[in-house]
Amino acid sequence: MKPKSGFVAAPRIGQLGDSDLRLLKVFKSVADCGGMAAAELELNVGISTISRQVKDLETRLGFALCRRGRSGFALTAEGQRLYQQAAHLFGAVDDFLSGVDDIHRRIGGQLEIGIFDNTATNPASRIGQAIGLFAEEAPEVALQIQVATIHTIERKLIDGSLHVGVIPAHRDSDSLRYDRLFDETMLLYCGVAHPLFQASHEALDWPALAAYRFAGLGYHSPNMEASQRAGLRRAATGLDQEAIATLILSGQFLGFLPDHYGQGFERAGRMRSIQPQRFRYSCDFVCVMRRSPAPARAAQAFRECLVRAHARAR
Repeated sequence: MKPKSGFVAAPRIGQLGDSDLRLLKVFKSVADCGGMAAAELELNVGISTISRQVKDLETRLGFALCRRGRSGFALTAEGQRLYQQAAHLFGAVDDFLSGVDDIHRRIGGQLEIGIFDNTATNPASRIGQAIGLFAEEAPEVALQIQVATIHTIERKLIDGSLHVGVIPAHRDSDSLRYDRLFDETMLLYCGVAHPLFQASHEALDWPALAAYRFAGLGYHSPNMEASQRAGLRRAATGLDQEAIATLILSGQFLGFLPDHYGQGFERAGRMRSIQPQRFRYSCDFVCVMRRSPAPARAAQAFRECLVRAHARAR
């Protein structure tokens, strides 16, 4: 009897073959990219081939992995669980390969790095220099860098799908180790259509700002802590700095942005910082790695390059 999903229940999988691993890699890439069309460039194959391979994996497993159609792409509950298992599996494979490299006393393989957004324009950031140092010391390592939220980077470090992260310091986890790298100044901005853009700011204080709607980052972060301490009225949420900037540009919301990022909007006359000497906060950026199991040599070497590059700048 066929279940409602349309899939015949599959027998328990006894062993994984090369073809199973290839299909799992395709599925993980599709999930990482957010859909089959978006995965075409990542996998360098056509969408019809990707669709067939995902269907083959569903048939092999006996359950649906994702929903695709006019409403968009989404993982099923079973697909989400399989994605997590696949991430653990391929993380373990990377650890194995790194261990083999350690045996050979060379640094190879792939290094996955997660970075919080809009760090490149911060003059205090030396991440680019650290990458240059690392590329000279470990030319055989393939680098893969992604920009993500603080929560995503921490989660992926813990599950092994990222090796090194660079994020704003906001809380400590016993599962992770931290090294301070550089700092960042956050200023409060309004857009050109906001009532405060043309107004005098001399009489403003924190309680007065609570009368205006505020756009903040939607997860635990220095941004959230600062806005809560100030009593700002959150009326919109963004998951990255680009989203906050867009909300500020609407003219409907106040929001914090890094000063080095907001300067471009100010020069263009599209934003104004509000009493920058008063309505501001600073945060430290840290290098983050998991404590256990011990990071691979490539991850440890990149951490050393990050620390060294930023020590030179102080």
